[in-house]
Amino acid sequence: TIRPSLTGYISTGIALCGKGFVREARIAFDIASIFTKQDSTTDHFLLLIKAIALFNADQHEEAMLLVKELAAACPNANLGCRVVETCLRVQLGTKALGDARLDEAGNHFTAAVNAGAPSSKFIHQTYEDLTVLFGWDLEALFLTAHQKRCQAFLSAGEPDEALEAHKYMMETMDESAKASCLVWSNAFKQECSVLCVTNGDAALTSGDYDRAIELYSAAITLDSPSSTAFANRSKAKLGKMLWTEALLDAQKVIELDSLSYLGYNLKHAAFHGAQRYDEAVQTFHTMLSKLDHALDIQTRKLRQQYLRPSEVERAIRQVIDVQLENAPLRVLDTATGLLCDREAQISAFKMSTEYKELLSSTIMRPDLHTKRTKEVDIQGKSVYNSELDQVGGMMKLRAFCKTARDAGYNWAWSDTCCIDKSNNVELHESVNSMFVWYHHSALTIVYLSDVPPSSKSGALAKSAWNTRGWTVQEFIAPKVILFFQSNWTLYLDDRTPNHKESDTIMQELTDVTGIDRSAVVGFRPSMNGAREKLHWASTRVTTRQEDIAYSLFGIFGVRLSVDYGEKQDKALGRLLQEIVARSGDITGLDWVGKPSEFNSCLPISITSYQVPPCKLPLLSEAEMQSSVHSLRKTVAVDFALNRYALLRDMSAPRFATQRLHLPCIAFNVREVRRVCMKADGIHRLLITTDETLAQFWPARPIEQKFVLVRPWDRSLLELPEFVEPPEFVEPSDFGNNTESEEVFRMSPSSPSHDSSSDYPGKQVVVDQQLRAFWLLRSGEYKRIASDHDITGQVNDVGDLMDIRTIEIL
Repeated sequence: TIRPSLTGYISTGIALCGKGFVREARIAFDIASIFTKQDSTTDHFLLLIKAIALFNADQHEEAMLLVKELAAACPNANLGCRVVETCLRVQLGTKALGDARLDEAGNHFTAAVNAGAPSSKFIHQTYEDLTVLFGWDLEALFLTAHQKRCQAFLSAGEPDEALEAHKYMMETMDESAKASCLVWSNAFKQECSVLCVTNGDAALTSGDYDRAIELYSAAITLDSPSSTAFANRSKAKLGKMLWTEALLDAQKVIELDSLSYLGYNLKHAAFHGAQRYDEAVQTFHTMLSKLDHALDIQTRKLRQQYLRPSEVERAIRQVIDVQLENAPLRVLDTATGLLCDREAQISAFKMSTEYKELLSSTIMRPDLHTKRTKEVDIQGKSVYNSELDQVGGMMKLRAFCKTARDAGYNWAWSDTCCIDKSNNVELHESVNSMFVWYHHSALTIVYLSDVPPSSKSGALAKSAWNTRGWTVQEFIAPKVILFFQSNWTLYLDDRTPNHKESDTIMQELTDVTGIDRSAVVGFRPSMNGAREKLHWASTRVTTRQEDIAYSLFGIFGVRLSVDYGEKQDKALGRLLQEIVARSGDITGLDWVGKPSEFNSCLPISITSYQVPPCKLPLLSEAEMQSSVHSLRKTVAVDFALNRYALLRDMSAPRFATQRLHLPCIAFNVREVRRVCMKADGIHRLLITTDETLAQFWPARPIEQKFVLVRPWDRSLLELPEFVEPPEFVEPSDFGNNTESEEVFRMSPSSPSHDSSSDYPGKQVVVDQQLRAFWLLRSGEYKRIASDHDITGQVNDVGDLMDIRTIEIL
C-alpha cells in the first residue's frame, strides 16, 4: 500500500528489521537505493540507516562492518560514520554493562570515545533524521559515551582507569558540558574515592604497601580529607619504613580528629622507626592520655593493652637484674675510665639510645625475654574480640584457631596462651605433660612464620623453627602433623592429610635434624640411646636456659620438678642423673667439653653433645681371629674366667647425693709429661685438657695421683640366647675348643653390637684397643674433661687391670 519511493522502501526496511525479517529488509534497502538518483550523499545516508536497522535486528557485526566499509570507501561520509559508530558502541556498551560484562563494556565505551564524534548542536541538527527515526539524543552523545565509560571502569573495580577516563573527559569537554555534568562528576569522584579506600585496605592487608599508598592518595585527592584515609596511608608508609612521610600523615590524622588516640599511635610508631625515641615516648604518653579520657567505653578498654610507664621501667629493671646476676659488682666504663657499681651501670644504660629504644618498643611489646611470638593473655576474652587487635601474637593465634576449626576440630591448644605461667603447679604439669599432649593430639599444626608463600623444598630446613629446643617434641611426638607457611597455606602446597606421610617433607626434616625418619614417624619416649637424643638437641636454643633440659623430659619419659633459676647445668644434671639411675644407660656420659658443677662427669651445657658419639668400628672376622689367637698366648683361662665373673657381678651405675658410683676398669697413671701420659697396662697416649696437670714420673713422684678408667656397661656381656653362660663351661673344654672363642669388645656406647654372636661363648678376652677413657684425679675423684675422646691401647691385660666401682664427685 506504500507508493514506491525512497522514503517508502526505507520505512519498509526499518519495519522488517524491527520484526526480525532481516533478509526481506536487506531487499527493501537494496530497492531503495534505486531511488537515490545516484546522489552520493543520499547513498551514504541510506547505507547508514541500513546499518542502524540491521544493528537493531541484532546483526551487530554486519552493521559495524558496513559502517567501517563506508568510512573507508567514502571519506566524505566519515563524519556520519563516526556519529553512527559512536551510537552503536554506546548501545553495545550499555547492554554489556547491564549484563555485568564489565570488561567488554569498558572496551565498547572506549571505542565510542575514540570514534571521535564531535560534541555540538551541529551534529544534532545535521543528523536530525536519525533522531526522528531511532530516537537518538545526538546532542548528548559525546557526554553519554564518556560518562558510561567512567562508570564501566568503576563497576569493574578499576579506580585507576576510571579516574584516567574522567580526567580525559574533563579535558576534552567544553565549559557548558562540564557545567551540565557537575553533579554527576562529584558523585562519581565520591564513588571512586570509596573504591580506592576499599582496594587500598585490601592492599594494606596483603602487604602491598606501594599499591595501598597509591590508592589512599587517590582517595584523598578525590574526596574531602578523611582521617581514616590518612591513617591507613600512614600505616602503609610505616610498612615501607617511610618514617618521615608516615609522620606527616599521622599528624594530619591528629589535625582532623584531635580527640582520637589513633593519630598519636601512628606518630609514636613513626618516631620509633626513625629512632627518635624521646619523641616516641612523649607521643606515647599523649596517646595514653587520649585513651584514658575517651568518651566511649570500648576505646577506653584499649588502654588495658598497654603498660604504664612505671610498669615498663620495672619490667626492664627485672631483666637487667637477671643479666647482672653473673656479672661483677663493679666494672670500668671503657668510655670514661670510671669505676662503676651496678647502680652506676644502670644509670649509664638508662641514658643510652639502647635503653630508650627498649623503653619505646616495650610499651607495645611487654615480653622482654624473647623476640619470637609473645605470650598472649586473653583471660575472659575471645581471641576473635576486636579489642585484642593490637595484642602481639593475636593474628597468629586467630589464624591458628580458624585453621583448626576449618579442619573440623572444636578444641585447640597453644603454648602461647594456654599455660598460666604464674601458677607453679600448672607450669610444672604442663612442662611434664606437653609431650603426651602432642602425642595424643588429633592434629598438630606447625606455623612457619619465616617461610613465605610458594616456597620451594628446603625452606623448612632454613626456618628458625628448626633451631628451637621445644620444637623437637613438636614434630616427633604427634601422630599427625601439618606444616603451614607464613600466609597459613600448606608448606609446598602438600595436601597429604599427614605430613609425616610426605616423603619430601620427612626427608627434609631428617636431613636438617639428623633424626632418622623412623624416629620422626614412630617415636616412643625411652631412656635407651640417651646420647643420640642429647645430640638431637645439642645445637638448639631456648629462651630460658633451663628449658633446653625441660624440653627433653617428655622425650626421655621422665617427670621432674621445674625450677626456673636453677641454670642449665643443674637442670641438665638432674635429667642425666635420672636417666642413669632409672635405666643404667651411661651413653649420656659420653661428651666433650667443660664439666658441670653438678657433677664432674656431666657437661655444663647441651652443646657438649654436638660431637658425634664415640663409636668403634666393628672388627672383621679375620681381625677378630687374630686378636683371639694373640690373647690366648698371654691370658690364662682361669684368669679370663675370673675377670668375666668380676665384670658380670659389677653393680649398675647410680647417683647418690650428686655423686656418681661408676663401675669401671681402672688403670693407674704412673707418668705425666706435657701432653703425654703412661698408665699401667696401657701404651703411651696423648691427652689435651684445659686443666693444668702437674708433671711427674717414677723418679719424680708427686702426692696427687691420677687414674684412667673405662666406664663399664653390663650389657656388653649379654650373649645370644643359644650361648651357654661361661660359668657352666668346663675349663678343659674352654681351653681346647678353638672354634668357640668369644671376643669381648669394650664399646663406648650401650647397647653395642655384640661380636660374640659369631663365636658362641667358651672364652672371654679383652680387646687391646680401648676408647672413651676418662681421666680421674684420685682422692675425691673428679673427672678431668678433655677436648677430645681419649683412646688407648692395652699392652697388658694382667693384674694391672683393676675392675672396681669408683665414686666420682
